Amino acid sequence: MADRVVRHSPLAMVLLALLLEESMHPYRMQQMIKERGQDQLVNVAQRNSVYQALDRLVRDGLARPAGTARDGGRPERTTYDITAGGRDELRRWVTARLAAPAREFPEFPIALAFLAILAPADARDLLTERAVEQERRLADIEAQAPPGLPRLFLIEDEYRAAMLRAEVAWLRDLIADLAEGRLVWDATLIAETLKRFQ
Repeated sequence: MADRVVRHSPLAMVLLALLLEESMHPYRMQQMIKERGQDQLVNVAQRNSVYQALDRLVRDGLARPAGTARDGGRPERTTYDITAGGRDELRRWVTARLAAPAREFPEFPIALAFLAILAPADARDLLTERAVEQERRLADIEAQAPPGLPRLFLIEDEYRAAMLRAEVAWLRDLIADLAEGRLVWDATLIAETLKRFQ
């Protein structure tokens, strides 16, 4: 593994972080991700995604099977441990992501780039729907923190809440500009702009 650079998904890193806490089986990993609200950070809607990410971690020498156990009448489950290489990789991943912004390709800015294909009133209505949904998500984040939990364990939610507050404020300003006619367009404006700036 030292000879090649292997890129791991955010889900793989979450799994390594869980294994850093204790040995566990994939089903428990998925449960803990959901219990902690980290399913807002990584997609674990399909349990198979956890198994696939864990299989890759094992192939890359970052995790290893620790043993099997049967709990009551349930099927036998394999538990996993993090390896020394897994600890090092997790630390490298966290260090790199904290220090340097990654190139990400979210869908919302792309939709904004093509806002002109809609009528201003339709764009306003759709952006209002988004603002309401983002306000609901913000309220959910703010309501989920258990009282007394140290800030360190809420820092990712604090960040998500700050980003949502900024987006909602920006959306509300944009919606007001659309509603009050400060941002308008029509086919003529689009054609003239394309002609002028091509």
